[in-house]
Amino acid sequence: MDVYLTTLGCRLNEAELETWSRAFRGAGHRVVARPERAQVLVLNSCAVTAEAARKSRQQVGRMHRANPSAHLVVTGCYAELEPERVAALAGVDLVVGNHDKDDLVARVSELNVAAMPAMATEPDGSHVYRSSRTRAFVKVQDGCRNRCTFCIVTVARGEERSKSIAALVDEINQLHADGYQEAVLTGVHLGGYGRDLGTDLRALVEAVLAGTSIPRIRLSSLEPWDLPRDFFSLWSDRRLMPHLHLPLQSGSDTVLARMARRCSTAELGALVAGARNAIPDLTLTTDLIVGFPGETDAEWADTVATVERIGFGHIHIFTYSPRPGTTAARMPGHLPHAIKKARSRELHAIAARMKREHLERFVGHTRPVLWEGDAGYTDNYLRVAAASGSVDNVIAPATLDRIDDSSAGYVAALPDGVARQRPPRLALRVVG
Repeated sequence: MDVYLTTLGCRLNEAELETWSRAFRGAGHRVVARPERAQVLVLNSCAVTAEAARKSRQQVGRMHRANPSAHLVVTGCYAELEPERVAALAGVDLVVGNHDKDDLVARVSELNVAAMPAMATEPDGSHVYRSSRTRAFVKVQDGCRNRCTFCIVTVARGEERSKSIAALVDEINQLHADGYQEAVLTGVHLGGYGRDLGTDLRALVEAVLAGTSIPRIRLSSLEPWDLPRDFFSLWSDRRLMPHLHLPLQSGSDTVLARMARRCSTAELGALVAGARNAIPDLTLTTDLIVGFPGETDAEWADTVATVERIGFGHIHIFTYSPRPGTTAARMPGHLPHAIKKARSRELHAIAARMKREHLERFVGHTRPVLWEGDAGYTDNYLRVAAASGSVDNVIAPATLDRIDDSSAGYVAALPDGVARQRPPRLALRVVG
């Protein structure tokens, strides 16, 4: 059968899509690039916010309109939280909750598509979109035991469940054999990896470094607690990329308490100092929520001061909106839109200045770049655009000539004499 895969939401959803793509192809099916060419449409939905749930419903409608005769399968957090509403959407044939995702390929393979015409393969293979992806997102665990008051994901994803170290080492070795140059370890609560198996994230990273030869290993978002002892010493191995994403969410300790976050601003500051001391040229990024219920002017001033004190290479900024089913949605003191908008503008200005200052540190430096066509990323996750030409799936040094304000990254010349050596790869579309 011909299968179309798409996702909304987080990197974990994308990692799951990549896993399903490999499994479908391994079972003899084809993954196609456009919904109108598929016999089965699969959406990995999101429900982290009410807006994400709305976008998930809209995406179901778009997919059904694009190919009304195809089977439509919806999985992910929205399918887990509101299965009856999802099942009632026009065109939906199968709803697969998060707890059944491991069986998704088998369940889809059982759908009756015999009466549907298979899509003809064009001679040049152009029915399949070719991606420039060179980084593989590897799901190492699912679920979360934390109960942050703004978050519905713990309900949607359930308790923590980790994949075995041996299975993950094998998976990364296969990805490397398939041509990937970088593996990004990701999970709902990555720092909690292995608690259910009697191990931890440090043991996993050590095993991946020892048992694979993939050139780059990167960690996805890490909550700034539960990190194993002496964790940052792992970065003495240069295959572990000097980039950390530590979600702060607020720079006010009283707001963090209302959020039920398990890290104070002082603890985060100490953690960051240790990371920067151990990891040269570290790029540190974070998430911040603006306008959490009850956030006073003084608490907002604390957040601004904390951000200025710690400093970040990039900040993902989210304006708070109530998510039904969360504790925060029931809290008093929800702020007017105008206040949230003004604080968001202030933080965006600070973030833009900090990002530029971080980029300016490396102008004129030569760093290894994983090229993906006419652009790529340095080891410390700084975006680089080629001044001219393109080369795919090659790690090669580039001198960061100047800052490109249009892309919030650098312009650099492609290295001379680098051969084009990337095999074609199937695309997985991310929407929203």
